Amino acid sequence: MEPILTLDSVSLAQGNRMVLESVEGTFAPGSITALVGPNGAGKSTLVQGIMGVLKPIQGKIRCAVPNDRRAWLPQQLALDLTFPMSVEELVMTGCWPTHGSFRGYGPEEYRRGQAIMHRLGLQAFEHRPLGELSGGQRQRALLGRTLMQKAQLLLLDEPFANVDATTVDILINVLRDMAAEGVSIIIVLHDHDQMRRLADQVLWLDRGRATWVAPASLDAAEGPSASDHAELDAESHSSTASRRPA
Repeated sequence: MEPILTLDSVSLAQGNRMVLESVEGTFAPGSITALVGPNGAGKSTLVQGIMGVLKPIQGKIRCAVPNDRRAWLPQQLALDLTFPMSVEELVMTGCWPTHGSFRGYGPEEYRRGQAIMHRLGLQAFEHRPLGELSGGQRQRALLGRTLMQKAQLLLLDEPFANVDATTVDILINVLRDMAAEGVSIIIVLHDHDQMRRLADQVLWLDRGRATWVAPASLDAAEGPSASDHAELDAESHSSTASRRPA
């Protein structure tokens, strides 16, 4: 299976500070990759590089997915909660990258929006203003907007931060369903239980280095073991694993 994304000796910087050096790897269609590591290790920086916001200082990022089929849910997305926008209206804006922002929506778009809100447990809140939602409900609505985009590559920066357990369970199930449908997902995570429930593979970032590890072998306190580093540094990593059964 051809990779959907390839990192070829990629180095990325923020301002004058080198953040990541010589990151290698490939990502298969339908795979879920967790980006894990200490704060400031470069997880968000790598996401920005994949999305084209940051250009590599060295190396190449090759992506087979066109820009309008890449969706990104940043860690902190500013929403004006006083603006009179409903859940349905927010979800429907996910059509804009391919549909345009000035065209009216047709029956097909509305049916898709209704199906997505039902999938995310938002059907009872579709006409509710965003300012009246809980943090978890808003996060579900934001993911609903990315689902409307029909993304082939989905990047999520800590989507489970400050949300309730119900929302975590809903989002994990939806993301696994998306991967089963062929969507490649790259997700920044800190919670190791969530990582083991969701991820097929883990890219551990620390001190500018990137190491590929299996989710089950990642130590929550210390990161990859020395044996993991030795084994994985001895060979190049290729992300071709198929989805695990649920």
